[in-house]
Amino acid sequence: MKIIHLLGIAGVESHEQPAARLWAKRLEWPMLLVALLIPIQWYLEETQAVDPMLSAIADWLIWLAFFTETVLLSVLVRSKREYLLRNWMNLAIIIGGLPIVWQYTPLIGLMRSMRLMLVVVLLARLSRNTRKLLSSHQLGGTLVVAFVTMVLSGIIVSRLDTSIGTVWDGMWWAWVTMATVGYGDVVPHNAAGRLFGSLLILFGVVLVSLLTANLAAFFIGSDVERVEKREREADILLKEISARLDRIERQLEQRNKQDG
Repeated sequence: MKIIHLLGIAGVESHEQPAARLWAKRLEWPMLLVALLIPIQWYLEETQAVDPMLSAIADWLIWLAFFTETVLLSVLVRSKREYLLRNWMNLAIIIGGLPIVWQYTPLIGLMRSMRLMLVVVLLARLSRNTRKLLSSHQLGGTLVVAFVTMVLSGIIVSRLDTSIGTVWDGMWWAWVTMATVGYGDVVPHNAAGRLFGSLLILFGVVLVSLLTANLAAFFIGSDVERVEKREREADILLKEISARLDRIERQLEQRNKQDG
């Protein structure tokens, strides 16, 4: 059994019906966008910058989006029991993330934080596609991943460790940490912030390495394109010369036959 099965994030298997695979692929990025709103909403709630009514509506919309995805894919797959067993994390998030449950539990803070698991689940599902994107020398895609990581990390760490200050300080800390520069002007002080920082350092080493490689590939690719363009122009010129020589040879042969 694969690790993704044990973690309950297997998604739709490759041997499932085409309709299930198609809808799973269609829902990947929309669901990721929904998940990326969770840390932002979390920050706005913690700073009391959003109306409680709007926050409650957002809670239900996020839960409904995840519930709809799970139900739709469960209907489309051939083996429903196997799908739910291999994606047990979906059920845990749906049950634990049901907003109405939070009204009757003293662990409301913990239950609401379970929504952050949704971000981890969807990012794990998209890890294969993300690796393909980052390994295909797409500089724009790599920069987008770095920017989104910086923003989300800044939001999260500014709430994990209040000594960080504002979310802008958190973003600055996240970027410096990802780049492994470490100026030391903004640092986490509690255990949660330091643990999050250590994970971000590991991710940053990989991401910055990919960013550097993509930058090098971008500049080298420009030189290669110029060389290839010159080679194509040279090939065209050689073909024209060859064609002219062929015409001259044929004309000479015809003239020789006429003289003969």
